[in-house]
Amino acid sequence: MVDFPRKPAEVDAGWLEARLRESGVLRDARVTDMAWVPIGTGQVGDTARFTLTYDREGAGPATVAGKFASADQTSRGTAATLQLYTKEVTFYREVAGLLDARVPRTFAAEVDENGQEFVLLFEDLAPERGGNQLLGCSIDDARAAIRQAAAIHAPSRNHPAILGQPCFQPQPALTGQMAALYPQAHAVFRERYDGQLAPELMRICDELNDLIGGWFGRVLPDPGLVHGDFRLDNMLFGVGNGAEPIAIVDWQTTGIGCGLTDVGYFMGCGIGSALRRPHEDELLDLYCAEMSRRGVPTTREAIWTRYRLGALHGVSTAVFSAAFVVRTPRGDENFLSMATGACELALDHDSIGALRHFLETGAC
Repeated sequence: MVDFPRKPAEVDAGWLEARLRESGVLRDARVTDMAWVPIGTGQVGDTARFTLTYDREGAGPATVAGKFASADQTSRGTAATLQLYTKEVTFYREVAGLLDARVPRTFAAEVDENGQEFVLLFEDLAPERGGNQLLGCSIDDARAAIRQAAAIHAPSRNHPAILGQPCFQPQPALTGQMAALYPQAHAVFRERYDGQLAPELMRICDELNDLIGGWFGRVLPDPGLVHGDFRLDNMLFGVGNGAEPIAIVDWQTTGIGCGLTDVGYFMGCGIGSALRRPHEDELLDLYCAEMSRRGVPTTREAIWTRYRLGALHGVSTAVFSAAFVVRTPRGDENFLSMATGACELALDHDSIGALRHFLETGAC
């Protein structure tokens, strides 16, 4: 196994210099000094920005970003069980270059054999702003995100090199374990948010809990790559000091599935109902147009049921994550925001009814 730093404090100038040189962004210059500060508020991984000093001015990137396993043992254990770190490293090493989506260029990507420790070193995209689940976004931001969704889903549709990655495959044992743990997570979620989540929305959570075995066991047609956590906190806007509209980060939940899982998730728990409701038709039409432009003919009629099902991914993610990652005040707000938007979309379009129909008939 390759040796690598497990946390920001273990990174030194020599390791950074070697990774940048191997990546072709540093020639014969030397890294003479470095400093780091934490960035972001990730709950499953810790991220830092490294500022570099060289023996000659302008020899390489002034800053780079590093991502590491969470310092919290609960989050790290959850990540290992779900293969989150392995998935993200595999994405950057094997898959990112096969998509049209804008993601950070990677200089190092390593994970240990147990999937509990990893490091990613990538370009610092210097965004004008990071997406914020609690603050929401503009319609222009939402349009940029929907275009990125198509840039993930269209190139990966039935792509053997992408769909063949072992860590992305559905794993019946793991799926069964998650389904078995879900009622426990639901109980924690229900107790925590009782009185904060409206009763009609909590009812959506209850009904999904009753159907959870079928939910986790569902298999939809036309598989491709899904991001799995396609929401504002995992998006950077105005990257390169405004040169590009958006980039997508945090690929720990990458897997094989239906692209409308990402779309339903983003439209529900991602942007919230205040923006979704007046712009829902426009954004769905944009997704269809972008998929079609990229060679995958797509219509609103064809995606409608899968979109309704996709809303429930936001519900299950909020419920499960609330119980099994480290608890923080912002996390509590985040999961409530996610559940609210996802349940409102599910209520608007009877996503529970769509799931029941799918489980009974297989039609979607």
